[in-house]
Amino acid sequence: MTTFENVAVTKKANVYFDGKCVSHNIVLADGTSKSVGVILPASLTFTTGAPEIMELLEGECKVTLAGETEAVTYRGGESFNVPGNSSFQIEVVEPVHYVCHFG
Repeated sequence: MTTFENVAVTKKANVYFDGKCVSHNIVLADGTSKSVGVILPASLTFTTGAPEIMELLEGECKVTLAGETEAVTYRGGESFNVPGNSSFQIEVVEPVHYVCHFG
């Protein structure tokens, strides 16, 4: 799927890590929340409240989930799961375009 239909979009962007990650929140017609954004090359640590699925549309990164010691490489077309109340480190090699699916 390359588009979302019938969504509400938060106009103001979420800007994190001095602009290295920028996203917009969307809400689908069924009430499902997601964020759509871009992460520029950097090494960052994100924390989660709810479980997340990070769907990479484009780009490349190395991800280390909390409690893990080995980074796993992900590229456009792949995704990874992050447990709720957790964190992950991400080293972005090429700008990552993503959709974050919450819950």
